[in-house]
Amino acid sequence: MKHHYVACDLGAESGRVMLGTLENGRLHLEEIHRFPTGGTRWFGSLRWNLPRIYEELLAGLGKIRDVSPAGVSVDSWGVDYALFRRDVPLLSLPFHYRDGRTEALYGEALERLGREAIFRETGIQSMNINTLFQLLAEAAKSPELLALAERFLNIGDYFNYLLSGVARAEESLASTTQLYDPRTRQWACGLIAKAGLAESIFPEIVPSATVLGPLLPGIGAALPAGDQWSQTKVIATCSHDTGCAVAAVPATGEQWAYLSSGTWSLVGVELPEPLMNEAVERANFTNEAGVAGTTRFLKNTAGLWILQECRRAWKQQGESLDYAALAQQAGEAEPLRSLINPGDPCFLRPDGMPERIAQYCRERGEPVPETPGAFARCIFESLALLYRETLGQITTLTGRRLRTLHIVGGGSRNALLNQFSANATGLTVLAGPAEATATGNLLIQALALGHLPSLAALRQVVADSVTPARFEPQEAPLWDAAYERFLNLH
Repeated sequence: MKHHYVACDLGAESGRVMLGTLENGRLHLEEIHRFPTGGTRWFGSLRWNLPRIYEELLAGLGKIRDVSPAGVSVDSWGVDYALFRRDVPLLSLPFHYRDGRTEALYGEALERLGREAIFRETGIQSMNINTLFQLLAEAAKSPELLALAERFLNIGDYFNYLLSGVARAEESLASTTQLYDPRTRQWACGLIAKAGLAESIFPEIVPSATVLGPLLPGIGAALPAGDQWSQTKVIATCSHDTGCAVAAVPATGEQWAYLSSGTWSLVGVELPEPLMNEAVERANFTNEAGVAGTTRFLKNTAGLWILQECRRAWKQQGESLDYAALAQQAGEAEPLRSLINPGDPCFLRPDGMPERIAQYCRERGEPVPETPGAFARCIFESLALLYRETLGQITTLTGRRLRTLHIVGGGSRNALLNQFSANATGLTVLAGPAEATATGNLLIQALALGHLPSLAALRQVVADSVTPARFEPQEAPLWDAAYERFLNLH
């Protein structure tokens, strides 16, 4: 039997509306609509223009013809949120996680609430972008806005609310907030109270693969060929994009790790339950909820954001280079000439990225890259070495012996970075699916609607639908020496 689903996949750089067709154990994807997301400069702050993104989502739905989707679901990045009331659908444009409003209060908040105490209750990697610190900044700078809010929802859940009228927090996305207890799978009420936040704004948490309800009749009626939407259900799949991506990793057994490669690099393993101890807290790892009760044990590390920002800076200077051209130039550049630590805080903020890399290299005695290709190679090689460090920590913390690294997401298309990742880690790299987030979103809808019986069956569909590219480690002595040099940069 043939089933159709629609994934609305929102990333930090772009959004897509994807149509998925499940037939005979295979999934076919069709990109219907693509649009930029990105931050909006607004009165000295960096925000998300959610009304514009909502219009783009509806435009994408309006392009779907001749099929009747069984489900639709929105996934997004984590930590950011919308505040609203029943009579006011959005109180203000939400802040972008890269806005600097949490930086001044982060240290004070950690001291007041207790870094170790926060981890004991949430099991989450401590970062100043986390929702906990964003809401504390909201309370300090805009208490009247927070007082007006009747409800809080993270971004993916907020759009599912706009489509269904049902305000629920899906647990994979809730688990990114540092306000969620992964053991009880509910809000961390003690921490919420200690932080002085109103518990009443936090909605009911539901598991991944929850049917929220039908698409609001007014939305379906306003779309071309509106009758085709009359039976469509809005589904909370994994509202967090990484949750969807990890669900779509075509792996079996336990000797594998995943790398969701995009703006961020999320490196981890799938565990049956949270791993929360002092060693995990010191290493700054995180426990996020996954589909079917799994735990995504991972570290959120730097990703291709650094190259995205370099590319944006070069474009402003009149040099427009696409990613394929940069990868080609990087392949021709001198190997392992310049290294950085991509996880250094100096690379978190937007603007001036090439100069930040140059300054970092000058301060540490590394040769400064001189061409876009050299900058790109520096970024790719340094990311691969960061992956090696992170996977080594995972092995120590979990006791798992790893053989394979599955790279999924947009970054899996970068063959040069994939090969560097194999070289640096010593693991076999299997790259794909590139559309892992949309694939996971679509197939979790099938799981929610009873069209697939289990997570294992979901992953079998992925394995039968996609052939990953394979990369084996090379030049081990050269990369071992580079790794020692990389560690000295910290």
